This record gives sequence, C-alpha cells and structure tokens, in this order.
Amino acid sequence: MKSLRVPARPEELDGVTSFVMGEIETCGCSPRTRYQIELAIEEIFVNISNYAYAPGEGDAEILCGILRDPLRAEIRFLDSGEPFDPLAREKADTSPESFMERAGGLGIFLVTESMDDVRYAYENGKNVLTIVKKL
Repeated sequence: MKSLRVPARPEELDGVTSFVMGEIETCGCSPRTRYQIELAIEEIFVNISNYAYAPGEGDAEILCGILRDPLRAEIRFLDSGEPFDPLAREKADTSPESFMERAGGLGIFLVTESMDDVRYAYENGKNVLTIVKKL
C-alpha cells in the first residue's frame, strides 16, 4: 500500500483525493465508482479534519492499495485523535421528513451505502477507518 501523510486540515482534501484517485486510475474504474470513492474520501477526510483533533491540530495518514481477485481498492484513514467509531452511531434516519430537518450527519451513511466494506478499529493509539470498493 502507498501512503500519504498530511496535516488534518480541510485545505488538504484536494491532495488526498488526487493521491487516492491517482492510484485508482490505473485500474480504469467507471465514472460512477470514481464518484462514489471521491465522495467517501471527502466525507471521511473532512470529518477527520474538523473533529479528530479539535480544538488542536494533528496529522492524517491515508493508505491506498489495489487488491486483486476481485479487483478492488482498499483505502485506510488513520488519525491519532480521540478514539471515535463512526460506525457505532445509530443508523441515520433517511425518511423525507428527516431530510428537511437535518443539517448534517449523513456522511457516514453515504459512505457505508456506497462502499462494499467499511471497517473501524482503534489500533496502536490510532483511529483506523478502512473502506473497500470493487473496481
């Protein structure tokens, strides 16, 4: 897996996206798959940037690899912020009524619905969120 370490700041999002998509481009994935991966990257990285170290600062590490049989991308997001499992939250209410009242909170729902696998672990003092998407 290739890795990228950046300050966990929203302005680093473009670099993170370019890094991951550069790895995935070699596989020729569909525009839909590309969009889903880009959306997941944005949701996860922006949450790390805004919440992992608040009010302080820290780094995020992104690892990306292409796996075979079946062909898929595995992307890991690591931070040293407070332990936080976004998958442990109650499943989002996606009813039309809820959408009218909701200001946010659907990011992890979008990630879990669009990826083939999403896992969280707290390892060696780091939050590790792994997403997998078939290419």
